[in-house]
Amino acid sequence: MGLFSRKAKTPRPLTKDSASFDSDNSHHMNISIGRSSSNTNNNQHFHNNNQHFHNNSRTSASASSLGGGLQSPLTPMTPYLPKVNLPKPPDPSLDAAGYLRSLGAVRERSKIITEKALANQLNHFDVDLERFPDVVQFVCRIIKRDYDAPFHSIPPHGRYQHFAVGGRDRVAHLLSTFDASVDNTEKCRRLIDLFLVSVLLDAGAGTAWSFKSADSGKVYRRSEGLAIASLEMFKAGLFSGNPDNKYQVDAAGLRTLTVEQLAKGLQSRPGNEVAGLEGRCQLLLRLGDALAEKRDFFGDVGRPGDMIDYLLAHPTTQASSSPIVVLPVLWNVLMSGLAPIWPSSRTAINGISLGDAWPCAAMPQPQQASSVAPPIRHRTSSGAVASSPTFSPFPSTSGRHSGSSAGGPGSSSNMGGGGNGSNPTEAWESILPFHKLTQWLTYSLMQPMASILQIQFAGTELLTGLPEYRNGGLFVDMGVLNLKESDEKRGLEHYKHYCERTGTRGVEVAPMFEPGDDVIVEWRGVTVGFLDRLCAEVNKALRQELQGGELSLAQVLEAGSWKGGREIAEVSRPNTKEPPILIDSDGTVF
Repeated sequence: MGLFSRKAKTPRPLTKDSASFDSDNSHHMNISIGRSSSNTNNNQHFHNNNQHFHNNSRTSASASSLGGGLQSPLTPMTPYLPKVNLPKPPDPSLDAAGYLRSLGAVRERSKIITEKALANQLNHFDVDLERFPDVVQFVCRIIKRDYDAPFHSIPPHGRYQHFAVGGRDRVAHLLSTFDASVDNTEKCRRLIDLFLVSVLLDAGAGTAWSFKSADSGKVYRRSEGLAIASLEMFKAGLFSGNPDNKYQVDAAGLRTLTVEQLAKGLQSRPGNEVAGLEGRCQLLLRLGDALAEKRDFFGDVGRPGDMIDYLLAHPTTQASSSPIVVLPVLWNVLMSGLAPIWPSSRTAINGISLGDAWPCAAMPQPQQASSVAPPIRHRTSSGAVASSPTFSPFPSTSGRHSGSSAGGPGSSSNMGGGGNGSNPTEAWESILPFHKLTQWLTYSLMQPMASILQIQFAGTELLTGLPEYRNGGLFVDMGVLNLKESDEKRGLEHYKHYCERTGTRGVEVAPMFEPGDDVIVEWRGVTVGFLDRLCAEVNKALRQELQGGELSLAQVLEAGSWKGGREIAEVSRPNTKEPPILIDSDGTVF
């Protein structure tokens, strides 16, 4: 059987009465990636549409407008919604931290990096756009291999699918074990509890780690292994401080968690160490504090699932006859409610942590900033504090534009290295936000709320593709992004030191960098933009099979890019199955 051999069974579509999403199993052995005979024509088509991409961040050409924003294609998860006006993100000239923490900032700021990539002007990667049609073809073949046209059965990207590894829907089984007195609202609370903890634990596990399920005896690795491990810890009551309900996560349960308990739950031990164990534990401890502190969102008990009460009681939800949650409201719960969980070493403006947002040398840089404040500091993997010359400094007081740009924060008029005198570049403009874990949470938490409580969400088009190593690795392994020689040399040196420091045996050597390295930040930024483009091109390539429909970005992530990134990595590096660029992870980013 080859990589693109047809599978015997495709996942069944989600129905509104179903609380489960089936996952497919990828089987692959041999692959030969070559340029298609129509590559020249496809490449010309891609270049001809660059201007469309610059001026439109839609993931499909026929997406309709919603509240002045961009509407993702309708899917089984997103039935027709009446017009809902979405709140605008904060004005960065007045509230730079608020803007960079907003969901809308991710796509707007990444567009700057993507425009440079389309012009082959990145600092750390050479860009070969002639290979982009190969990526489109590769992803389309995977989608057609695993799903029947017109692809309505493709679920949106989310954590749920990882619990269904091996064809067994463990979440549906979990729901079936609950007492008949447990109503749908409580079932949904429990899944939100589980999913939130599971997503926060879903950082790169490392090549040495695996998890043996107590239920089946089967061994799982990476994201699926972490999902099964988190489920088994949840069922054991490890995260609950309520003796009457072990199936919950709350502040009391998390605050008593120890590294030893988490290590046992993850089966992390010598020879089977999970990467960033202490970082993961500290993340959960801080989560306990955040849940206790943010009672408006998480109730008096400090339980993630209690956010349902806040969302349903919110004035914007109450404004409609059926429950429609405005996505920025859910986003605020996750960004503001979970703000205390991020490490103190993360980028901050005036003491406000930005979370998963990083300085990037390819972004606009303020002139003479070094005379205002010292450079940003970041924490290295060894725990030492170091500064990087590629990190931009920040003013020590709240910086405001002396003249605001009419073009907006993502416009080319703000892309100059130091402004034009009347429009100076501010320090915040050098920061590139991603909020990958928060977006992964958002994608994942919408699933149980939609399937169990029939809650709909307005504004899902604001979500971006996830800038992580599977999606990003797809573009590297397929030859669209090529690490420059000097950076590859530096990354290989880092990998050598990493192996010496950890005692790791380098089987398949690859360049390695810390999460805040400028290589990684630039890579993630262009990944966001290229995923938007990939979604649009996949919809064009599958136009006939789609029969007038369209795949949403969330569906392309689920059925194509993430899966494709993993599968091409398994072929390219069969021993470790790692991405082409490695992350010296602290257990809190990827």
